[in-house]
Amino acid sequence: MGKVNPAAVQDLKAKKKCCRKSTRCVRCPVVIHRMRKLDSSDMSKKQLGKALKKARAA
Repeated sequence: MGKVNPAAVQDLKAKKKCCRKSTRCVRCPVVIHRMRKLDSSDMSKKQLGKALKKARAA
């Protein structure tokens, strides 16, 4: 998948099942759910990047 825009993560289609590795993949349902809970309209690109990193940390 390569580099992904952190603002676009919440619009991605989630995988059916989570892999549950130590660093979750971007399309993991848990990561997408955590990013949707954030109010991304008020966040800068740097803040979104940090939020994505935190959401992916298991």
